[in-house]
Amino acid sequence: MVSTRLGTRIGTAAKEVLRSKGAWCDSFMAAASRAIAERIPLANLVVEVRDARIPLSSECEILRNYPLSQKQIIALNKMDLAGASNVKVWTEYFRERNCVSCGVNAHNKENIRQLLSLIQRQVSELRRDDQCYNNYTATVMLIGIPNVGKSALTNALHQVGRISAAEKGKLKHATVSPEPGETKDIRSFKIGSHPNIYVLDTPAILSPKVPNVAVLSKLILTGAVGDCLVRRKEVAQYFLAMHNSSDQYKKWAKLSMKDDDRSFLKGTTEQLTNSAMKKKSQIPADHTQDCIVQDVRRTLYETISSFEGDINCEDEMLALIDRQFTALREAFHVSVKCEEDAHDKVAGKLLNLFRTGRIGHYILDHLPGKIQ
Repeated sequence: MVSTRLGTRIGTAAKEVLRSKGAWCDSFMAAASRAIAERIPLANLVVEVRDARIPLSSECEILRNYPLSQKQIIALNKMDLAGASNVKVWTEYFRERNCVSCGVNAHNKENIRQLLSLIQRQVSELRRDDQCYNNYTATVMLIGIPNVGKSALTNALHQVGRISAAEKGKLKHATVSPEPGETKDIRSFKIGSHPNIYVLDTPAILSPKVPNVAVLSKLILTGAVGDCLVRRKEVAQYFLAMHNSSDQYKKWAKLSMKDDDRSFLKGTTEQLTNSAMKKKSQIPADHTQDCIVQDVRRTLYETISSFEGDINCEDEMLALIDRQFTALREAFHVSVKCEEDAHDKVAGKLLNLFRTGRIGHYILDHLPGKIQ
């Protein structure tokens, strides 16, 4: 597939940049990895937070060194970006391999209650023979690579857990950011009573070894690795190639207007009063507003549905992507004169919508052994 080839190029280019810099993980991350490794054997339970869009590529490799078995839960966070049906397939995959897993959305309280209940059941199972169970204190470590949502999960578990236990006192808050690597230290948050359960929010860590190009390209696309390694336009091209090869765009057919509808809309608009026209002509500055997102979806639908070329031909796919960049400039109201600057702005806005789930559900990893 063209998307696979573009992903390979991105991963290869990123590896070259990393090779020239001579470092993949900085000194802070290396120190954080050592601190986390020291605490893993002491934790009662480890919750490995992964990105539901890349259930395998977002694995935290440090955990391979520890035979955790029943002491580990794999939490596929951001399930709202991957789609519940897709996540269900992956939780079944992990279940078949004797791994406890669940899908979760850190911004959905019902999901958080389910995860909290799972944590409590696992702690109870580990301490079922303990006569002083209600007075027991358990420590749960949240571990994961950058930007999988550990801190957002920590805050949600802390809030829901404290409310469920009728705990009083001021809530603490872990720092949450869309940028990877924001958490800088290990902090403790209470999430349950009888027994007392504390969750440790930890800094994001990566394997000291640079991953293969396929994994690296997915980490870049999902935002686990910063956009500094490869130009944003190239990353957006990778996304569009993946999107154009899927059926996602078909869900937006109703957004496309026929020529007669456009003529009617234009005639109606011309009859508006001057004051109404002035209000209508105001351009939203925020590309995440619903009206902008709808325009982006419509643009993607119309450019793909009218495409008569072969998406399996790289040259024709790239030609389609170039047309999409031009059309998306209008959808995003990007008016920069320099074409290269305009494409960079379009790429940044498009990637933001993808990473926040505004333009569809995507799974970038495929089940091992499944023919694509």
